[in-house]
Amino acid sequence: MFIRLDKAQPYALGLFRAVIGFLFACHGAASLFGVLGGAMGGGTVPAGTWPGWYAAVIQLVGGTLVALGLGTRLAAFIASGSMAYAYFKVHQPESLFPLQNGGEASALFCWAFLLLVFTGPGALAVDRLFSSRARSTHEGEPRREKASAVSV
Repeated sequence: MFIRLDKAQPYALGLFRAVIGFLFACHGAASLFGVLGGAMGGGTVPAGTWPGWYAAVIQLVGGTLVALGLGTRLAAFIASGSMAYAYFKVHQPESLFPLQNGGEASALFCWAFLLLVFTGPGALAVDRLFSSRARSTHEGEPRREKASAVSV
């Protein structure tokens, strides 16, 4: 049974990446464009305000990149850092535990993105298309033999 699960691991990781990225991008879209209920119960975050507007841009762009699997590790690293900042700067001063301070989403996103930094994008990622092209380009080149020092 575990052998089947091991074979499905890249696809499960790819699905995890796509869902986490999509959910994160939705938070950014809500804050920037007022869709899906808007920012904090309606409306948008005023452009250029610190840190809300910048966080929303990171959420939208980073979430989209992670969902697509494009630059996954870098995008996930930046997204994880932004959620760590959000947790410790906004939520943690209210109370120690996420359940008490409303920081569950920040903590979960932070750890989910950090996991993707270490695991990579999994299957069905745009990153895989570029890495397979680069690999096939190098594999298609004729192999060069080293010149022999001794000639016959």
